[in-house]
Amino acid sequence: MAKKGKKYLEAAKLVDRSQAYSAVEAIELAKKTSTVKFDATVEAAFRLGVDPKKADQQIRGAVVLPNGTGKTQRVLVFAKGEKLKEAEAAGADYVGDSEYINKIQQGWFDFDVIVATPDMMGEVGKLGRVLGPKGLMPNPKTGTVTFDVTKAVNEIKAGKVEYRVDKSGNIHVPIGKVSFEDNKLVENFNTIFETMMKVKPAAAKGTYMKNVTISTTMGPGVKVDPSTVK
Repeated sequence: MAKKGKKYLEAAKLVDRSQAYSAVEAIELAKKTSTVKFDATVEAAFRLGVDPKKADQQIRGAVVLPNGTGKTQRVLVFAKGEKLKEAEAAGADYVGDSEYINKIQQGWFDFDVIVATPDMMGEVGKLGRVLGPKGLMPNPKTGTVTFDVTKAVNEIKAGKVEYRVDKSGNIHVPIGKVSFEDNKLVENFNTIFETMMKVKPAAAKGTYMKNVTISTTMGPGVKVDPSTVK
């Protein structure tokens, strides 16, 4: 187990690990216990009572945060014909087809999100082995396989985040930066929390929302009491 630094240990003393805080209190504490010199990312983590091995309990999707993430996403759009012009007009950073497929095959990854029109997925699918492990493969569930490229690009630029349950039933989602005002982080957190509740699988048994934590980059986790979320 990695040894924690002095700053982290001092910050961790401010958090009562036996207590679950309200979202407002948790965000205040998380910001207060951020020890890095850069503008750290604030993240929400959810431990859910689901079995990801079962197809009907796999949770995946995307949601637009009302106050963005504090990071400008670089968007690559795979499209043809008029959809190329539409993507450019919407503000996509890179737009094309086969030339970008070749660039990726050669190791180019200067982008954060890929959007593809359905008629391009036959070609984009060839990149599955490269894009899949990096979580970059376009997917209809996250709105990144669509003919409405204007909407897709606009939402990503506005602060759309993707979420996906891992093998242990956990979901991690960025909700902003330490420099954000507290109320903006709370709004973003509430949006994510509400989304997690809406996507609860019908097949999930027992306690669904098992644990909720808010933390910053390299900072201690602060437990949130789900019953306090409005």
